[in-house]
Amino acid sequence: MIEIEESTGNVYADLGMEDADEMMVKAQLATKIGEIIDGRNWSQQQAAEVLGISQPKLSKMLRGQFRGISESKMLDCLARLGRDVQIVVGPTNHAASVGHVTVVFSG
Repeated sequence: MIEIEESTGNVYADLGMEDADEMMVKAQLATKIGEIIDGRNWSQQQAAEVLGISQPKLSKMLRGQFRGISESKMLDCLARLGRDVQIVVGPTNHAASVGHVTVVFSG
């Protein structure tokens, strides 16, 4: 019999990774970057030139290998792709003293 566990919504946390929240944010940012590139029918080389990174680095990022790429660089990539990036800091809605990082995409 196969045992099935319910996900927390963060595969990195489910796998017990220490930097699960950071990895989840990077995964969401990389996904959005990939969607924009695909929507413009750009080659990775074209996109890399616009983003100011090498094509191999872009390829790794889009395949989920983004450990060597900072969240800041990924936010810069979104800005270079014509997206406004806003960072909002507010009080936590949880009783815990530690806040949570989430990514919300609009329009």
